Amino acid sequence: MKAVIITERELTHKYFKNPPTLETSRLILRKMLKSDCADMYEYASDNRVTEYLLWEPHPGKLYTYKYLAYLQSAYKAGKFFDWAVTCRSDGKMIGTCGFTSFDFASNSAEVGYVLNPCFWGMGIAPEALEAVINFGFITLDLHRIEAKYMLGNERSRKVMEKVGMTFEGVRRDSVFSRGKYASVGVYSIISDEYFSSRGGF
Repeated sequence: MKAVIITERELTHKYFKNPPTLETSRLILRKMLKSDCADMYEYASDNRVTEYLLWEPHPGKLYTYKYLAYLQSAYKAGKFFDWAVTCRSDGKMIGTCGFTSFDFASNSAEVGYVLNPCFWGMGIAPEALEAVINFGFITLDLHRIEAKYMLGNERSRKVMEKVGMTFEGVRRDSVFSRGKYASVGVYSIISDEYFSSRGGF
């Protein structure tokens, strides 16, 4: 596979100022909208969702609305790389999935995801993540994609394994969250591994 290094300008102006829609059998991943406020608040205000994350539960719907309003300008600036995960059946937003950061020099990225607890255990998170990884390798020509989870978050770890990621190790006490240090596990997948597991291009 020929190495193609994506540039920051290409990423922000070509792909994420107006994120493309990604579709799976059960899901549609699209740009987040202010009209998603009620659906996002439903899960973003839940302590179970944020237990192993670096942000606190949303304190009210106004907070969620202002956050979604801010994201519209972040999208326009090409500085936000997340999709709303919605149900194909009724359009309900049930979480987010996308890229949290890019290392342009190394042609790699980190992915992340959040899901409404009402939809845990249904294979939704791996389905959404698979779509994002596919976009990363096929459309963005990335070489490496990684994901991280705080130790104890077994649900998140299993999602990474289900999409074919390989465990690399633990970064001990690498983040400070909620008044204490937490260790973080790292998983990754390389483009050659991804394509070979799917029978090539």
